[in-house]
Amino acid sequence: MRLDKLLAHCGFGTRKEVKQLIKNGYVKVNGEVIKKDKHHVDPVGDKVYVDDEEIMYQKYVYYMLNKPAGFVSATEDHFYPTVIDLIEENYRQDLFPVGRLDIDTEGLLLITNDGQLAHQLLSPKKHCPKVYYAKIQGVVTNDDVQTFLSGVIIDQDYQCQSAHLKILSVNGNESEIEVEIYEGKFHQIKKMFHAVGKEVTYLKRIRMKNLVLDESLELGSYRELTDEELDRLKSETVLQ
Repeated sequence: MRLDKLLAHCGFGTRKEVKQLIKNGYVKVNGEVIKKDKHHVDPVGDKVYVDDEEIMYQKYVYYMLNKPAGFVSATEDHFYPTVIDLIEENYRQDLFPVGRLDIDTEGLLLITNDGQLAHQLLSPKKHCPKVYYAKIQGVVTNDDVQTFLSGVIIDQDYQCQSAHLKILSVNGNESEIEVEIYEGKFHQIKKMFHAVGKEVTYLKRIRMKNLVLDESLELGSYRELTDEELDRLKSETVLQ
């Protein structure tokens, strides 16, 4: 791997910035000062230091983000801030959100640079479950539970896959629910409730496959996944 690419990948700045670091003699490889940004290194075997700080190469990174409303699930946007703007390590250039949450939806979003894992989680063939908590304007009934289980019709003629709807509470004309779906159509949950005569007033994703939102994470905050969380996410077995 080229030295400038390695340094940029490990968070020492943009390609332009790390080239300047190398040119100014701040970088050593196996004890030797290297001033050529095209110098090739073994990111695992070579010892690389920037201003006497040893760099630790990590090919893939995995962040759990508690997405706030007002941010789009994209790497760039001309009108709204993106979820990548919330990640301090966004200079890596290779981070992206796995899937999408609507701009006004909060909750669990995986940020990574692991394209293979993203494909496994998003592939329709994998039937990756996603669980949401929602506040609903209207009284959610057991009939609605059965309708969701049978497959709600949205967009006039599209029948959603079977979804598991759980009523948490009903207070006056407002209900609190959890719903588990296996696909991700545009505004799907909002459309599903609209189809049964109700409106979603608040939506938050709390689980994706085996990854559960850390409730101690404040909105807009993120952390790296633990090894256990990553192993569960990659597992073929889905927790119930």
